[in-house]
Amino acid sequence: MSFLQSVKDQIDLIAPSGFYVALRVGFSFPEAEENHLPDPWVEYYTAEGFVVDDPSLRWVYRNAGAIRTSAIDLPDPRHVRAHARVFGLGFGAVVSVTAKGDAGRRSYGLFFRDDRDFTETELEALLRILTGLHSGRDEDPGLTHAEVEALRMQAQGLRLKQIAGLLNISESAVKARLNNAKRKLGAKTLSQAASLAAQRRLL
Repeated sequence: MSFLQSVKDQIDLIAPSGFYVALRVGFSFPEAEENHLPDPWVEYYTAEGFVVDDPSLRWVYRNAGAIRTSAIDLPDPRHVRAHARVFGLGFGAVVSVTAKGDAGRRSYGLFFRDDRDFTETELEALLRILTGLHSGRDEDPGLTHAEVEALRMQAQGLRLKQIAGLLNISESAVKARLNNAKRKLGAKTLSQAASLAAQRRLL
């Protein structure tokens, strides 16, 4: 299930042209992301390498809060905003959220509509939604105590045989618990699962 399942309908009403949300971005990659921008724009943006010069992204890493892209007073040497308009992304809003104890992590979202600019009420709603997503309130993975226990031991460097011996269960049972935890967290590897669980303060 998408981490945005509970709020996607709300976001779609506010940003009908599309949006991109990245949660708890560390030094390089987000813990989770959802891209609901038009495919042609994503392809063009990527091919042109706009990420380096996009004033919206520069604003994200210097600020917290919500702002209309038209109000961002930063250089746009590659005319990213003008290009976005061609793809039906005429009006944008940017939200950036961070909190004490996040160790430099932040969540952000880029939201678009093509009929008019975003209202103050809409900006406040987007900020409220992203703040909730950032804190993890809307994405409890539902790990069992047994799954957390196995994942914690695995993260401490114990091997399957050692974990099985300490828990007095079979190695296949340990594997099942670890695989369940990985699936619920949406991780591709066990080390990623442990990292995600630690970030959500589950370990």
